[in-house]
Amino acid sequence: MDRDQALAFIAEHHRAVIATTRRDGRSSLTPVAAAVDDQGHVVVSTRASSMKVAHLRRQPYASILVMNDGFYGEFVQVEGPVTVVGLPDAMEGLVAYYRQVAGEHPDWDDYRAAMAHEERVLLRLQVERAGPNRAG
Repeated sequence: MDRDQALAFIAEHHRAVIATTRRDGRSSLTPVAAAVDDQGHVVVSTRASSMKVAHLRRQPYASILVMNDGFYGEFVQVEGPVTVVGLPDAMEGLVAYYRQVAGEHPDWDDYRAAMAHEERVLLRLQVERAGPNRAG
């Protein structure tokens, strides 16, 4: 599977697990919703205070496994360096993320206020590897 195929899959399927690295070198896995931004990054919304953000600020690299809605069957794993984008720079990316994952919000002003109140950030993963490349 190449990068473009992986991104096309993620644009249609959003149930995911992100793997970051704890201080002691062990993996930390968290369920998330993933989307694809206009620049071809895999994006995830999370709170600035989350452990995954602390992990990524220390070691800015992650893997994201994205599954189909039925769980079994097709899936994609992507990995690469991650940039943590904070507010206010993240706001329009958070709006685009919501639109891709959930559609139109009934009150965008309310959504923006909630993102600010929750101190949301946008994780932007640059895909360096994508797979699987073989079945088995």
